[in-house]
Amino acid sequence: MKNLSLHALGWLLGLCLAVLGLLLLLTDPLLLQTLRHQGFDQYQRWQPRAYEPAPVRIVDIDEASLERLGQWPWPRTRIAEMVQRLSDAGAAAIGFDVVFAEPDRTSPRALAALWPLDDATRARLLDLPDHDERLAETLQGRDVVLGFAVRRDQAPEPEQRMPAAPYRYVWVGPPAPEVLHGFTTAVPSLERLDTAAAGNGALTFMPDGDGVVRRVPLVLRLGEQPVPTLVTETLRVGQGARNHLLKTAESGAPALQAVRVGDVSIPTTDRGEMWVHYSLPVAQRYLPAWRVLAGDFDPAAVEGHLMLVGSSAQGLMDLRFNPLGRIMPGVEAHAQALEQALTGHFLVRPHWALPLEAMLVVVGAIVLAWVAVRAAALLAAGVAALLMAGVLWLGWWSFSREGLLLDTFTPALVWLLTFIVSSLAHHFWSERQQRFIKSAFARYVSPNRVDYLVNHPEALELGGKRQTCSFVFTDLAGFTSLMEKIDPGEALTLLNRYLEEMISIAFRHQGTLDRIVGDAVAIMFSAPVPQPDHPQRALRCALEMHAFATRYAQDLQAKGIAFGHTRLGVHAGEVIVGNFGGSVIFDYRALGDPVNTAARLESVNKHLGTRICVSEAIWAACDGEGVMARPIGRLVLKGKTEALKVYEPLTAETPAGYAPLAAYQAAYEAMAQGRAEAVAHFAQLAARFPDDPLVRLHHRRLQDGEPAALSARADLIVLDDK
Repeated sequence: MKNLSLHALGWLLGLCLAVLGLLLLLTDPLLLQTLRHQGFDQYQRWQPRAYEPAPVRIVDIDEASLERLGQWPWPRTRIAEMVQRLSDAGAAAIGFDVVFAEPDRTSPRALAALWPLDDATRARLLDLPDHDERLAETLQGRDVVLGFAVRRDQAPEPEQRMPAAPYRYVWVGPPAPEVLHGFTTAVPSLERLDTAAAGNGALTFMPDGDGVVRRVPLVLRLGEQPVPTLVTETLRVGQGARNHLLKTAESGAPALQAVRVGDVSIPTTDRGEMWVHYSLPVAQRYLPAWRVLAGDFDPAAVEGHLMLVGSSAQGLMDLRFNPLGRIMPGVEAHAQALEQALTGHFLVRPHWALPLEAMLVVVGAIVLAWVAVRAAALLAAGVAALLMAGVLWLGWWSFSREGLLLDTFTPALVWLLTFIVSSLAHHFWSERQQRFIKSAFARYVSPNRVDYLVNHPEALELGGKRQTCSFVFTDLAGFTSLMEKIDPGEALTLLNRYLEEMISIAFRHQGTLDRIVGDAVAIMFSAPVPQPDHPQRALRCALEMHAFATRYAQDLQAKGIAFGHTRLGVHAGEVIVGNFGGSVIFDYRALGDPVNTAARLESVNKHLGTRICVSEAIWAACDGEGVMARPIGRLVLKGKTEALKVYEPLTAETPAGYAPLAAYQAAYEAMAQGRAEAVAHFAQLAARFPDDPLVRLHHRRLQDGEPAALSARADLIVLDDK
């Protein structure tokens, strides 16, 4: 991303996140399935199916029926009686959400084998009608559908009996049994019941991973053959139809599109399931089993109806979760699916849903990524929120108005991820750009000034404020003449190395670069950020600069390059600090007499013969810094009327020819106090230390009688030149 433009970054992120979104959509991990299902469930909670009276009823083996008629399983004779009463009342079909896989344990024959009876009693029991035979006789010729279970956890045995198939499957389109949910074995009802019934349907649900029954299978695969479920078989028997028609896609991947039974066509998923749009519980859907057996029911509630026999009793463990967040009897899922089939109310996930969702993912990811990296943060967030709200509203509108199940949650999730990633990328890119700009800007402006402006943009206004600051001014002696003696390019290289280190020293002490004029540098302390210890910083900075400049010059002089020495002036005082200029361009600097004084102190070194001059304003604040210094005198700089006491620091770079500090100090104190022995002191020092510039200066002044009288404070030096 080093040289990547913001425009290219937007496109690159958009394409990458679009590809990632497509992979998520196509692989459909469990997390996305859960998100999608929870979204569809919420739609149903917001808008459950409005119950429409449909010819479908549940004969409920409820708790009241068990209390009145005894525990389950009931004798098959009671089941036969129920079938008889429902059939006589005109039921169109009777479907059992029950598997009669084992013989009735209450049959006379079973009891004769179980109880210790005498031969006569056993013979009389064996002469009584068998309950299963009685039920089989009742089923014969009546429109009854029995249930069977299917399993896939074991291989079929050679003698495994398959459920009777009084139906026929017809494929409309290319046969595709492989798309159906497959099972290997079946647990049908007793053979005599199985063959006597008008139909047989599988009772198996295919709940999702969270146990919620959202879809009801209409056709399954047992071995290699399609088999109906209780819903489609009850629908077939109730219409007196013979065939189940399975409509498949004419092109593309094998997929089921619809199941047609008689006059009813039901759209399905690719695997032959029906999405159930659940209604809220209604009492008229249920008819207690005890009322049927007691004959205490309205025949109009049965005539022409598809009657499903199941149980809501908690002890019988046929309870399921539905999308409305409630527990329901398993038979209710079959009943609600039949209600939808008969009323023509369907939930459909159309075949074009996935391409549409893929297009939304790709287009939205690219647009959002581009907006997130190009637009302002608030605008980008607004666009992202608007797009996500719009696509989620599209999903809800499609469900509530058209009964379509569109997965707009995955696009919204991918868009949210795109916005977050792109915003972070934009943030990091902007930070990188800011670091680059800051780094580049710091080459023109002091780093601490750049930091201050970044954190205080309001400081970029014209004007200034009063502030006490310290200043270090430097100048390089003899550089103009050096330019005349050596190649200008070489001279420029030497100067740049010199200035680079001088400025680096200033920055190490958190100084602000005020200006560079040729080979001269001006450094300011305590602006823009106040520094309580600014005099100490200024002194330490000046001493380090002096040390470097001395070594640099000595190294070059040893190579035969006449690089001059550096003069430094250090002073502190109250100035006006701020931005000065106009509306087009302005400069950040300090204005005031202390600035001019610091510059004059740097310049006065050439008259004094010193390398560094520090004003009393600095030196008084640095007491205890561990630096030795000797007074130069009280200077009246050109254009000034008041004297300024100035000091020369003594460092490791001080030349060997300087007088001892104690001896110089004694001579200076005598001169400052107007004592006559000052002349003798400086004469002696001048004889012993002729290379000491200050000794030479004061000796000359005293000899020449520059001070009118010693009593006039001979340490006062009036300068006529800058």
